[in-house]
Amino acid sequence: MGFLNKLKEAFGFSADSQEYLNGFAKTNAALGKKLRYITEEGKVDGNAFMEELMITLIESDMGFHTAEKVCERFEKKAKRKKMDTEEVLDLLTETLAEIYNETPDPEIVISEKGPTIILMVGVNGSGKTTTTAKLAWRYQQEGKRVALAAADTFRAGAIEQLAEWGERLGVPVIKGKPEEDPSSVLVEACRFAWNNSIDVLLCDTAGRLQNKKNLMAELSKMNRVCAKEIPGAPHNTWLVLDANTGQNGLSQAQLFKESTDLNGIILTKMDGTAKGGIVIAIKDQLGLPVRYLGFGEKKEDLKDFDLNLYLYSIIEGLGDDR
Repeated sequence: MGFLNKLKEAFGFSADSQEYLNGFAKTNAALGKKLRYITEEGKVDGNAFMEELMITLIESDMGFHTAEKVCERFEKKAKRKKMDTEEVLDLLTETLAEIYNETPDPEIVISEKGPTIILMVGVNGSGKTTTTAKLAWRYQQEGKRVALAAADTFRAGAIEQLAEWGERLGVPVIKGKPEEDPSSVLVEACRFAWNNSIDVLLCDTAGRLQNKKNLMAELSKMNRVCAKEIPGAPHNTWLVLDANTGQNGLSQAQLFKESTDLNGIILTKMDGTAKGGIVIAIKDQLGLPVRYLGFGEKKEDLKDFDLNLYLYSIIEGLGDDR
């Protein structure tokens, strides 16, 4: 059984299959269908195809570094033999999976004593506040007691936006005042979580990114105050990225990784972009796992990242109806 057929089998058993198909439709049009186009004559051989493959991967936003790595690995596997379209897609998908899995995904940390503290970081406009609320809803569905910390005190409307979500979801929100030090909000939130037997505290932090020095200082302070209040906190720090920013998002991720102990990425607005190749680039270049994907505005639209569903959707996708 070929690699894509194995993915198809797994795809058919997943409850999120349709969301992935819809969410990656634009990426599939830019990547999967383009790959079929450049191999439509039935045979693939020589440098011309490799050049086309490189361009196609870059256009899907894998970036030059990762696209080059994929092409080199693919060419080595192919050993310059002639292949038809199905063989090309099968080998390419297997290569992408290998590159993503080269760095093992760390487990999501769960506190053994007291609340699990999760810092949500990212620039303004990434969908960070809405994603924080969606995560709260997901944890509620698991039967966990959840609280929110509105520590993004510098973006106009961020506190009110999270407070509105808290009311809608029925979860407590510890709020700061506009322009207040975000770390002081986190202190109050950690104490609330500890004293009220909260299982998960989700902290929506300030999304400023003026320069590396200020960012490092701010995030370092947030980490210190959380650790002082609750041992081991923050247990997870997740960066929220707008998938539409493409390679600029990769630069953001690099800056945040240098400034704090990131252990996961959440990609939002996947349904509006053809740049789904950024998933492979993030894992290849930064070694960071994608934890969740955002496919819409509703609270149910945040899905666990599944490599099999992702690969099948971007390479094969709706083309399976051919």
